[in-house]
Amino acid sequence: MRVCLASTSPARLMLLAQFGIRPLTIAPDVDEEEVIAAVEAAEGRVLEPDEHVLLLARRKAADVAARLRDDIPDFDGIVIGGDSMFELDGEVLGKPYTAENAVARWQAMRGRTGVLHSGHAVVRIEPGAPPREVHGTAAASVSFVEDVTDAEIEAYVATGEPLHVAGAFTVDSLGGAFIERVEGDPSTVVGMSVSTLRRLVREVGVDWASLWNVTDPSLRPSDTEPPTL
Repeated sequence: MRVCLASTSPARLMLLAQFGIRPLTIAPDVDEEEVIAAVEAAEGRVLEPDEHVLLLARRKAADVAARLRDDIPDFDGIVIGGDSMFELDGEVLGKPYTAENAVARWQAMRGRTGVLHSGHAVVRIEPGAPPREVHGTAAASVSFVEDVTDAEIEAYVATGEPLHVAGAFTVDSLGGAFIERVEGDPSTVVGMSVSTLRRLVREVGVDWASLWNVTDPSLRPSDTEPPTL
């Protein structure tokens, strides 16, 4: 059973590798801001966080699935799409991108609790059959320590780690030292809820254990090892 991750996120790739899955990775060609803006304009409202991440996860998976059917007609397996965003006091916090934004974000988050929303989509592709798609969301609350200092925040931001991740933090790397508690599936905070992913994989008729330790034949030998930070 082949697996394609519709993402080049090192965190999601490492997460799957930790759970015994070594997928082919393809970056989806999806303009996230344009997709969200178009749907919100059409519906005349702002999407809720779970709707936001689910919409993008589905679009990413659909884009890569369509390209796989054209480029690798004999592909027999699944495509996984995901998206995440962090919510604090009703405000959605995406990737900070700049050090200034990340520092301000952390100063506002310390001692407080927010919710990490994660969207998931799985597309089953079989030669000669129409694709089948299932999807779902997961959420986990994250509580930050109250005593993280400005100096620690600046040192953490200087590593570059929080600049390109939802909410400006990680739980499985340097940022984990500043997180006091996670309630919910902890893998949700890393990038995808693996328990949710397992449920979706089973819904398209695939046995979860069949995905373990199978290296996609499209990968080079150097691609089979999880990325290092």
